[in-house]
Amino acid sequence: MPGHFEPLPGGGAAVALDDVEISIIRSLAVQLLELIGPGPGADAPADPLAELFAEGPSEPPADPVLRRLFPDAYSDPEHAPASPAEAEERRAHSAEFRRYTENDLRAGKREGALAVVRSLDALAPAGEGGAVLKLTPEESRQWLGALNDLRLAIGARLEITDEDDTELLYRLPDEDPRKPMVLAYLWLGGLQETLVSTLMS
Repeated sequence: MPGHFEPLPGGGAAVALDDVEISIIRSLAVQLLELIGPGPGADAPADPLAELFAEGPSEPPADPVLRRLFPDAYSDPEHAPASPAEAEERRAHSAEFRRYTENDLRAGKREGALAVVRSLDALAPAGEGGAVLKLTPEESRQWLGALNDLRLAIGARLEITDEDDTELLYRLPDEDPRKPMVLAYLWLGGLQETLVSTLMS
């Protein structure tokens, strides 16, 4: 079980994590929460009707990580607009789509990252500086989404855009300041892959 998820009887998944791994995942999840933000009206009393009709932003985020987490719905890097009019139409469609979906997307990503922090905080030590994380099927799905978001965030910071970039990461010298982030990126990818396999088994 060390380093990879395994299925639990009756559904869900489990993984053994040492104290350093727990600290890394928790720290990354907290940073993701800070980046996503508290959500609209976080300090105001909840009004379900107002929240239902609340509009989100219409412009893409300035931060490259948030742009990766919340991409334009109608952008297509492989097919450039045929004309300025088509480019403007794409921008308008993207803005409208973002206005009505981004708040919900942020809430979902926020809830996934919070689920990671809460489940790590609830861990009971298993001795020798580690613990076994046991997740229900629902928690497993939340973790899967959060692991994906964490990898997207790190990938954006590392400027990874395709598989060729990933291959280059393996060849970084140890003294490269990006090395710790690269190791976290690859390790989270391994966790994500084994969690997918566990949920599909």
